[in-house]
Amino acid sequence: MIDRRGVLAGMAALPAAGVTAADPVATTPYGRVRGLREDGVLVFRGIRYGGDTAPRRFRRAVAPQPWRGIVDATRYGAAAPQTGADGPTSEDCLFLNVWTPALDAGRRPVMVYLHGGAHSHGSGSDPLYDGTRLVRRGDVVVVTLNHRLAGLGYAYLAQAGGPAESGNVGNLDIVLALQWVRDSIARFGGDPGRVMIFGQSGGGAKVVTLMAMAQARPLFHAAATMSGQHVTAAGPNHATARARAWMARAGARDAAELATLPVARLVAAMAMTDPLEGKGEISFTSTLDHDVLVRHPFFPDAPREAAPIPLVIGNTHDETGLWIEATLKRGDTTWSNLPGRLLAQMTKDVGVDHVIARYRQLYPQRTPGQILLAASTAGRSWPGHLIQAEERARIGAPTWMYQLDFPSPEAGGVLGAFHTLDIGLVFDNTAQPGARTGNDAAARRLAGQMADAFIRLARTGDPNGGALPSWPRYDLARRGTMIFDRDIRVEDDPRREERLLFAVAPYIKPGG
Repeated sequence: MIDRRGVLAGMAALPAAGVTAADPVATTPYGRVRGLREDGVLVFRGIRYGGDTAPRRFRRAVAPQPWRGIVDATRYGAAAPQTGADGPTSEDCLFLNVWTPALDAGRRPVMVYLHGGAHSHGSGSDPLYDGTRLVRRGDVVVVTLNHRLAGLGYAYLAQAGGPAESGNVGNLDIVLALQWVRDSIARFGGDPGRVMIFGQSGGGAKVVTLMAMAQARPLFHAAATMSGQHVTAAGPNHATARARAWMARAGARDAAELATLPVARLVAAMAMTDPLEGKGEISFTSTLDHDVLVRHPFFPDAPREAAPIPLVIGNTHDETGLWIEATLKRGDTTWSNLPGRLLAQMTKDVGVDHVIARYRQLYPQRTPGQILLAASTAGRSWPGHLIQAEERARIGAPTWMYQLDFPSPEAGGVLGAFHTLDIGLVFDNTAQPGARTGNDAAARRLAGQMADAFIRLARTGDPNGGALPSWPRYDLARRGTMIFDRDIRVEDDPRREERLLFAVAPYIKPGG
C-alpha cells in the first residue's frame, strides 16, 4: 500500500523541474529552501512550518524536524483533508507560502492571509491569493498557509475522551505558522514586529477568534476581517453533539478509535447533514473549550486585551448573492414566493411579512428579487459585522469599517456585490478569473485603492492615506463607513433603516 503522506513529503524534498542555481535560497530555523523568481518577485511555495499531523490527530501540532540540504519550495503543499477537494490533500498539510521582494534586511510589513471556506474547505494556494501584485505595489511580504480543517481541525472531542484542545487545533496550527513567521520572516525580508493577519469569510472568522486567544495575540500587530461575521464560537455542548454524531457516522466507538481510522473514512463522514441545523454538511468551527479559547470573539463584548490591535472590519453590500446566485439569475422571485425564500435565508428572527412590507416602503421601485437579496443580507450576514464594530467602538479600540458596493458584472449585475467579491480587489488580482469583478479600468482602480489601504494598515496600523478619502474610526455616534465603489466615499450609518429594522432581534450565529 502506498503511503500518500510519505509520497508528498518526499516530493517536497526533490528538485523541481526548471529550478536553476540562480533561484533564491532562504534559510529557516529548520533548514534551507529554494524558491523561484517570478515577475520580479521571489516566491517560496510549500514551506513546511509543522510536522505531519497524522500521528498527532486531534492534538496540537509540533514543529517540523530539521532537514539537511536545500529543500524544494516551488510547489504548493497539500491541503487539509476535506469534502469536495479539488487538489491534493493530506494530513501532512502544514505548509505555507511566501512572496517577497528580496531576501535582505528590508524589514518590510508582513501580510498573513487566512483563507476562507468556513472552517471546512479551502487552502492557501488559490490563485486569487497570489501575493505577487501586493508585493510589487507595496514593498511588503505576503504569506498564505494551510492548516487542519473540518473535523480534523475543529471537532471538539474532550467530552468523548479526546484531547482538550481538539476543538481548536486548526487555530493552533495558525498559531504555529505565526510563530514560524516570528522566527523566520526576517530572513525573507520581513519585519516580525509588523505582522498583519487578514482573512475573508471563514478566514476572517479565524482572525477575530485569534484576537480572543491569549497565545495568538502577541504574534500579530494589525488585523482585518472581510465578511468574517463571527460573534460567537461554537458552544462546547453543541460542539460535543456534533463530534459525537460525526464519530458515530464514521463508525468509531470513542475518540481513541476515531484517531486510528483511515482519513478517507473521516472525510466521507464529514459530508453528513448537520445534526443540529438539519441542513448542509456537518458544521465544525472554533469552539469555546475553556482552554485554548476561553471566551467568545465578541460576546459579551470585544476582548479588551485585543483593543490595541488596529482592526478593519469589512462586508459586502449583497453578501447573500453568492448563496442565492441561481435564484437571482433565474429571476423568478415573485411577491407570492418571496416570503418563503426570504425565510430560508434570514438568521434574525423577525417577522418575514413585516420585513417585506418595510422594504417595500423603503424601496418601492425594487423587484421581489432585489428585496430578497437586500433583506437576506441584512437579516443574515450583515448583523455580525455590525456587532463587531459596535463592540470595538464601546471600548475605544481603533477600528475602521468598510462596505463593498461595487457590483459584479455577471448576469447584468443582478448578484450585486456578493460574498467573496472583495478578495480579488484586496489582492489586486482582478485579472484572475476567480475574482468575478471584471478587469476593466474601474475594477482595477478600485482594486488599487483597496490593496493600498490594506498595505497601509500593515505598514502603519492605519488604512488612511494616498488618494483615499479620510476614513474615520468607527464610533456609535457617526458610524462612519468607507464605501468602496466606483465612487469611493464615506457614509455615516449606511442603510440605517435596514439596520434598525433588524436591530429588534438578537443575532445568533448559525451553528453556534
